[in-house]
Amino acid sequence: MSNVLQMVWLIPALPLIGFFVLGLGRKQLSKIMAGLIGSGTVFISFLISTYAFYNVKNGNTHVAHYFDFINISTLKIGFDFQIDQLSSVFLLIITGVGFLIHVYSTAYMHDEEPKDFAKYFSFLNLFIFSMLLLVMGANYVIMFIGWEGVGLCSYLLIGYWFKNTNYNIAAKKAFIMNRIGDIGFLLAVFWLISKLGTADYHQVFSHTFKLTLTDITGITLLLFVGAMGKSAQIPLYTWLPDAMAGPTPVSALIHAATMVTAGIYMIARSNILYTMAPVTQTVVATIGLSTAIVAATIALKQNDIKKVLAYSTVSQLGYMFLALGVGAYTGAVFHVMTHAFFKALLFLGAGSVIHAMNGQQDIRNMGGLKKHMPITHVTFLLACLAIAGMPPFSGFFSKDEILAATFDKNSLFWGVGVAGAILTAFYMFRLYAMTFLGKFRGTHEQEHHLHESSKAITIPLIILAVLSVIGGWVGIPEIFMHGGHRIEEFLAPIFAQSSAITEKYSLAYSTEFILMGISVAASLIALFYALIKFSKYQKTDTAENGIGKILANKWYVDELYDVIIIKPVQLIAKYLNTVVEKKGIDGFVNGVGKAVNYSSRQIRLLQTGQVGTYVLMMVLGILIFFIIQLFL
Repeated sequence: MSNVLQMVWLIPALPLIGFFVLGLGRKQLSKIMAGLIGSGTVFISFLISTYAFYNVKNGNTHVAHYFDFINISTLKIGFDFQIDQLSSVFLLIITGVGFLIHVYSTAYMHDEEPKDFAKYFSFLNLFIFSMLLLVMGANYVIMFIGWEGVGLCSYLLIGYWFKNTNYNIAAKKAFIMNRIGDIGFLLAVFWLISKLGTADYHQVFSHTFKLTLTDITGITLLLFVGAMGKSAQIPLYTWLPDAMAGPTPVSALIHAATMVTAGIYMIARSNILYTMAPVTQTVVATIGLSTAIVAATIALKQNDIKKVLAYSTVSQLGYMFLALGVGAYTGAVFHVMTHAFFKALLFLGAGSVIHAMNGQQDIRNMGGLKKHMPITHVTFLLACLAIAGMPPFSGFFSKDEILAATFDKNSLFWGVGVAGAILTAFYMFRLYAMTFLGKFRGTHEQEHHLHESSKAITIPLIILAVLSVIGGWVGIPEIFMHGGHRIEEFLAPIFAQSSAITEKYSLAYSTEFILMGISVAASLIALFYALIKFSKYQKTDTAENGIGKILANKWYVDELYDVIIIKPVQLIAKYLNTVVEKKGIDGFVNGVGKAVNYSSRQIRLLQTGQVGTYVLMMVLGILIFFIIQLFL
C-alpha cells in the first residue's frame, strides 16, 4: 500500500473525530479549545490533501478499498476512496477554504455560549466530513452517503439559531427541496445497478457500451435532477437564498466550499455519460443559462447584503452548468475553484460588515464604510472585480473560458451568457457602492461603533483576496503570452474519454480576443454605471413599481410555489387528516370500541338475578339447539 493510501482515510476521518469530540464534550470545552479542535482537524486534513494533490500531479491515481459496504450474491459495493486529479482539486478547495472559514468563525461566533460555540464547530466539522466523503467516494453509493450528509448539515446549520421560527422554516425548506432532487439521484443509481450490476466509477465508465442511449439519457437526466436540488438550479433553487438564515460563515461554507458544488462535481465525475447523452447536455446547458439570468435579474433589486450574494451564487452555478452542458468540463471545475475564492471572500467580507454594523444587513442603511473598514473594503473590492470578470482577476479566466466554449457550440447562448456577465458586474458594484462609498446612512450609535474587524476575521479575508487575484492564473489560455492552461493539463486524464468522443472547441485567436473584449468592455460599462448611480445613494421612501417590484419580489416564484404546490399539498394533508385519518381510521377504531361498549351494556341487562328468567333462557336455548339440529 502506497504512502498516499495509508494517509488518505485521515482526510475525512479527522473532521469526523472533531465532530464527535466537540459534540460530546461541548459542555466541558472552552471556546479556545473548541476553536482549536475545529480548525486544527480541518487544517491537518488540508495538509494531507496537499500531499495527495502533489502525488497525483504526475498522473498517479489511487483507489483504496477498506471493507465491503454491500456484499450480496448479485451485488458488491465497497467502501472505497478514490484519489485522482478531480478529487484532489476538490479536496484542496474544501479543506483549504473550509479551514479559513473555521478560523473566521472563531471571532465571528465569539458571543455564543461555550457549549453552543462547540456545537457550532461540531456541525462545521461534520459538514466538511460529509463533503469530503462525497468527493472521495469511488462509487455512486459512497457519493450518495456524503450527498445526504451535506443535506443534513445544511439543515442543522441554517437552523442553528433554532429559537427563531423563520430560521427553522428556512432550514426545513432547504432540507425538503434537496430531498426532491435526491430522489432523482437515487433512481439513477438503482438504474445503473440494474443494468450494470455495479455503481463503481471505473466499472460504470468502462462498460458504457452495455447501456442503450435511452439508458444513458434517463440516468443522466435523473442525476441532473439531483444536481438541480443540491446546486440550486431552476426550479429547485429557492432554498439557497433562504439559507442566509444561518450564521454568515455557514453561508460562506455552503456557497463556496461545500454543498452547492456537489452537483458540479457529480456531473464532472460522470462526464463520459453526459458526453454520450446530447439531449441531457442540451437540458443542462439550457437550465443552467436560464438560472444564471433569472438569478442575476433578482439580485439587481435585493437590499439584504447576503441575499445579493446568495442570488449571485445561484447565477454563477448556472454558468458552471452551462459549461457542463456544452462539454467544457474543465471550465466548469475551473470556475468552481475561482468562485470558491471570491465567493468565500464576499460572504466573509459581508460578515465583517454585518459584525461592525451590529447585525444590520440592509445595504440601504450602510454607506461610507470605506474609511472605517479599510481591509474589509479593499478585499471586498478585489472580490467584486473577480466575480465581475475583470482581467487579470481569477474570475476573468474561468468565466471567459466558459463563454468561449459556449460560443463554439451556440452563439445565442453566448449572447445570453454575456448579458448575464453584464448584470453580474452591475449588481455587484451596486452592492459595493451602497455599502462602502458615499455617506453613512445608519444610526449615530452604529456609526460610533464602526471599526475594522479582528485579525481572526481580516487574515482569512487577505488570504482569500490574494487567491481571488491570482487563483485564475493556473488557467491562462494560450492566446496570452502562449500561456499554459495548467489546470486543463492536470485534469486531462479525467476527461480523456469525453475528449476522445468530442473535440475541444478551437477558436481563432482573433475571434477569442474579440469575444473577451466584448465581454469585458460591456461589463466595464455596467460596472462604472453602477458606481456612478449608487456611490451617492440616498435613502428614499419611494416603493418599487413595475419590473422593479417584480424583481424585488424575486419574480414571485415563492408565491407561485405556495399557490400551486404548498397550499394544494396542505389541503390534501388536511383532507387526509380530517376525513381519512380522523373520520376513517379513527372512526373505525373508535366505532369498534363503542360497539363493544354498547353491546356489553345491553348484554349486562340479561343478568337480572331472577331464577325464573334464567330457567326460561335455558329452556329457550335448548329449543333453539334442537331446532338447529333438526334442520341440519
